Amino acid sequence: MTSAINPNNIDGAYPVAGQDNDSQGFRDNFTNIKTNFQYAGAEVTDLQNKAVLKAALSGSVLDNNMGGSGLSSAIITNFSATKYDHGTTSGTVTINYQIAHYQTMTSGGAISLAFTNFPPSAAGTVRIQITIPGSYSPGTNTLTLPASVTVGTTNVQGLNTSTNTITFATSGTFEFEFLSSNGGSAISIFDLNRNRDPIYLPSTEDVASAAPISLTKTNSRFSTVTSETSTLASGSEGQIKTLVMETYGGAMVVTVSNAGWKTSGNGTLTLNSLGASATLQYINGKWYCIGNNSASFA
Repeated sequence: MTSAINPNNIDGAYPVAGQDNDSQGFRDNFTNIKTNFQYAGAEVTDLQNKAVLKAALSGSVLDNNMGGSGLSSAIITNFSATKYDHGTTSGTVTINYQIAHYQTMTSGGAISLAFTNFPPSAAGTVRIQITIPGSYSPGTNTLTLPASVTVGTTNVQGLNTSTNTITFATSGTFEFEFLSSNGGSAISIFDLNRNRDPIYLPSTEDVASAAPISLTKTNSRFSTVTSETSTLASGSEGQIKTLVMETYGGAMVVTVSNAGWKTSGNGTLTLNSLGASATLQYINGKWYCIGNNSASFA
């Protein structure tokens, strides 16, 4: 801004020493000095209200609220995002964008996310970290997304797109990023936990009795000593899982979420002989059998 203070309207040579000076000159100088002080006071107050400060001014509280103003052509170093911890929680958890761009929580049960205060006309992102504890039970510690999360859902591991619910195959710490450019009316999700390829061809696991089948491994092997059970949670679009009976000592019965051979809900897949196997693919929210060797389905 251009300052209104005018030092040139003050006669610094007045009064003149050793002569009779007109009182009007005094009045003119005093008036101009007063006017300039008024300008200075208004301009300093304006700066106090609008300037970005390194520290609080004396007698005030620091509040560098930019009020949605733009910042351009800047080189930034050593910036950080505010973190907010929701603690151990369950039920509806509201993610307030204005509180922090990085928010964490530990699952104490099924969680349903809600979002508020995304910027109305600019792109805003918030990252969520959720910890599934070691006491995890398949199908219990789920994460349900609001209906406004509509973009990127086919790339999220364990997400049932018909219910917008993520089922975690194992305990651990998981991170997701959410973005909206219209105040939260439509939200994109980014799965930060895995390779973007949902097939995982090189990966394999040996599944213990009663343990859930991993969604981060393509091939799951069973070695039974008696009849055993396992579970397979919802996958991601296009994902392939191969289940193999490696050492037979009893039937392996796998409860499969969103089974394509059922009208709705879960189904079972049974491997009841050495070498029995089945290959499944997750298509449009369901697991379908695309290859079978002596497996039975119910």
